[in-house]
Amino acid sequence: MTLPNSPLMISIDEMGDEHVMTSVDTPLRPDAFDMGDEEKMERIAHHFRAIMETLGLDLSDDSLAGTPKRVAKMYVREIFSGLDPANKPEIRLFENKYQYREMLVEKNITFFSNCEHHFVPIIGKAHIAYISSGKVIGLSKLNRIVEYYARRPQVQERLTMQIAQALGEALGTDDVAVLIDAEHLCVSSRGVRDVNSSTVTSHYSGRFEDEAVRREFLAHIDRRD
Repeated sequence: MTLPNSPLMISIDEMGDEHVMTSVDTPLRPDAFDMGDEEKMERIAHHFRAIMETLGLDLSDDSLAGTPKRVAKMYVREIFSGLDPANKPEIRLFENKYQYREMLVEKNITFFSNCEHHFVPIIGKAHIAYISSGKVIGLSKLNRIVEYYARRPQVQERLTMQIAQALGEALGTDDVAVLIDAEHLCVSSRGVRDVNSSTVTSHYSGRFEDEAVRREFLAHIDRRD
């Protein structure tokens, strides 16, 4: 057990609301998938029940009785389902028969994630683009890639890089751009409680490192017509 005044606890307290990303990969233990979904849900329900009871809630009330199981199912099957590689979307590539050589932009992809520091929602939009190196990807798969990496405890910087890396690897191209604009409820609903701010992160690689190409991508995002 970590004592309140231990060096570890002090360092966590001093960290406060700072954004800290230790790796592009989501931090997972080696045994993360030794346990099946049903066992995970059973354990989460047990521990969440203890949290609710510690808060003083009466779980004999009809409204609260099923909450631990509902939360457990939501965690495993829905909002954190992106932790499981088995849920990674299958990417099928197609020949670029049209010989389309310009950028393809998919913008305003709505996503819901959760801050790994406080486990409260991150709500935002992702804008992604790529230039084909000979293969193209179904448009809905772009949304699926965003959804997969968003459905895990996240830091926005990591989410941006994971989407870019997955897209580049799937398409075999370095010509990838990702821009994310999101609201963090750990900022708006607690702490400083600033409801007007949003966080923007971006990744540009390959031809998107060229200023003119980058400007074109940003112009597509800003278009209102």
